Amino acid sequence: MSSSVRIAVIGHAFMCKAHIHAWRTAGRFFDLPKTPEVTLLVGRDAGRAAIAAERLNVAESTADWRAAVTRDDIDVVDICTPGDSHREIAVAALAAGKHVLCEKPLANSVGEAEEMTAAAADAEAKGIASFCGFSYRRTPGLALARKFVQEGRLGEIRHVRAQYLQDWLSDANAPLTWRLDKDKAGSGALGDIGAHSIDAAQWVSGQRIGGVSALLHTFVTSRPVGGVAEGLGGAGDFTSERGPVSVDDAAAFTARFDGGAVGVFEATRFALGRRNANRLEINGSRGSIAFDFERMNELEYFDGRDDQQSQGFRRIHVTDAVHPYTDRWWPVGHGLGYGDLFVHQVADVVAALEGDQQARPHFADALDVQRVLQAVEASAEDSSRYTPVAR
Repeated sequence: MSSSVRIAVIGHAFMCKAHIHAWRTAGRFFDLPKTPEVTLLVGRDAGRAAIAAERLNVAESTADWRAAVTRDDIDVVDICTPGDSHREIAVAALAAGKHVLCEKPLANSVGEAEEMTAAAADAEAKGIASFCGFSYRRTPGLALARKFVQEGRLGEIRHVRAQYLQDWLSDANAPLTWRLDKDKAGSGALGDIGAHSIDAAQWVSGQRIGGVSALLHTFVTSRPVGGVAEGLGGAGDFTSERGPVSVDDAAAFTARFDGGAVGVFEATRFALGRRNANRLEINGSRGSIAFDFERMNELEYFDGRDDQQSQGFRRIHVTDAVHPYTDRWWPVGHGLGYGDLFVHQVADVVAALEGDQQARPHFADALDVQRVLQAVEASAEDSSRYTPVAR
C-alpha cells in the first residue's frame, strides 16, 4: 500500500495556490497517516498550466482533465475551477474511483449539486470520499464557537447575525472577471462569499435554515473587458470595451432556523474599507459569541451567568494548545493566517481518507447550502415579498 496521497489539482489561479501550499505544508505540522504529493496540475490552457506548474513546482501539467481523473497515479482530484465545471469534473472523478475535494459553492444550481451528491453517495459505498471546501470551518475561533454552542454555554440559540463584507469590486472600473458572469459563477456575492456565511451559521449554531426573505442588488451593471484576469481583483491590460455584469453585487436576507432562531445575513463586495470581514454573532439565552475574520485569532464571548459587576464580552485569544488545531502550530499568542485554514483542511481530509475521522463537510452538507442559496434567489425574484413604504 502506498505511503502517499497523490493529488491532481484542477485550476491554476487563486484557489490552486492556496490548496497546493496546504497540501505541501500539512505534513510539516500535523501527523498525517500518509504524505500528500501534488502530482499533476490541470488547466484549460496547456501553456498557462505549464507556466503555473513551473512556478508552483509541480512536475507535470496538462489541459486534459478527463484523462487526469482516470490516471492510476492519482488518488485525489482537487477541484479549484469556476462553478460551471464542478459537476462534470466531480462526477467523472468519483466514477473513476477518485476521492474528490471541491471548492465551494458546490455547483451553480441545486440540480447539479443533487447530481454530485448522489454520485458521492454511490462512491462512498465503495470507500470513496468527497469533501467541499468550506475552509472557514477550520478557523480555530469559529471551531471554538461551535464547541461552546455544543457544550450549552449559549443556552437556547435565539439570534444569528452573519456578514461577509469585502470591497474589491467597489471601483466601477474594476475588470469583468468570471466571478461576475452568472453562467460561470452561478451568482455573485451571494454564492461567492454568502455561501461561507450560510455554512458557518448552520455549522456553529447546530441549526439549519428553514426559510428566507431576501433581496439581491447589482450596483455596477457593466465592467471593462479584455486582458487576462486572475485572482480576486483581476490583473492585465483592459480595453475601453465594457461587458455586462450578470450577478448580484450585494445580498441581504432574513432567515428562520429550524431550531427556533432567527437570522440576518448580508454579503457584499462593495463595503469600502472591509477587506475580508467574515463575521458571525450568535446570541443565546445564556451567552453570546462574536467572531470577525479580520481578527481571526480572536473570539468574543459573553457569559450571561457572570454577575452584573463583571459582565461584558471577553476576548479569547484562540492560540492556546487547548484550542482547535492550534496545538500543532506556534507558541501561544503567535497567531495563524488565511492560508493555514487550508492546511487544517488537508489534515482533516487525509485523516478522513484513512478512516481516522468522518469526512465533513461532505457533498450533502454543501447541497444543503446550495438549497439555501436557491431559496434566497427565489425570494429576491418574488416582487410580492417587497412591501413599499406608504407615504
